[in-house]
Amino acid sequence: MKTIKDIQSQKSKTRITMLTAYDYPIASFLDEAGIDIILVGDSLANVVLGLESTTEVGMKEMLHHTRAVVRAVKNALIVGDMPFEAYQLNPRAAVDNARQFIEAGAHAVKLEWFEDCAEVAAAIVKAGIPVMGHVGLTPQTAEKLGGMKVQGKDAASAKSIIANAKAIEEAGCFSVVLECIPKEVAEVITKQLTIPTIGIGAGPHCDGQVLVVHDLLGLFTRYMPKFSKKYVDLGPQIIEAVKQYKQEVMSGQFPDAAHSFHLDPSVILPVIPAKAGIHDKNNLE
Repeated sequence: MKTIKDIQSQKSKTRITMLTAYDYPIASFLDEAGIDIILVGDSLANVVLGLESTTEVGMKEMLHHTRAVVRAVKNALIVGDMPFEAYQLNPRAAVDNARQFIEAGAHAVKLEWFEDCAEVAAAIVKAGIPVMGHVGLTPQTAEKLGGMKVQGKDAASAKSIIANAKAIEEAGCFSVVLECIPKEVAEVITKQLTIPTIGIGAGPHCDGQVLVVHDLLGLFTRYMPKFSKKYVDLGPQIIEAVKQYKQEVMSGQFPDAAHSFHLDPSVILPVIPAKAGIHDKNNLE
């Protein structure tokens, strides 16, 4: 089983691999493939539940899916993504909400940067719960950043993101996600921090990389971020398989003998007489 220390020891040595998972089967595949960190991401809102914003998913949904992932994973470090309501709407409830993720089986939680992030992160760490930070583009507060777009493209905003990343480290976080920032800014942060950086749309200089697994597998077609790479396009394959199933059911090809259960030839079924109808002459006597 991967530990926090294992992840931290990979900095500047072995690239860290991280992917999202939201259910038992996908989590089991990722774990078998040797992924270092599995993030139960609040991107669940978009790619699984069909919602428009990650702010629309709450603790109930996140804990439900975290438990499913935990049942599947034997080796990877599991990180639960704290939803917007869990720490930004009410920072005072952040520690209790983070503890619920640990009770559900996660090994750590992740927080996106917001005004009180450093203080909240420090409080959770003080409670003995490992925390992964997240700076740059923060989807939960994207409206305040001008929408879902690259951050840190000018000197002032780049300096701010670097400062946020340092504050994350000082708060005691064991790693930090860098999302949608120029690769040059990510390189500076990676060199200046002693904790691992994990990039998503942040270039090749981070200590690790993360993607939404539905983008990687071609399972989400509503939109595709520029930074994502589709390694296989399962969508058309799924549609074709379902069409074949439908055709075989309609034509009577499925289920065939191989997919049916058979009675031993020695078994003689009792003959059940047909039930008499209301017009049977015996019913009229």
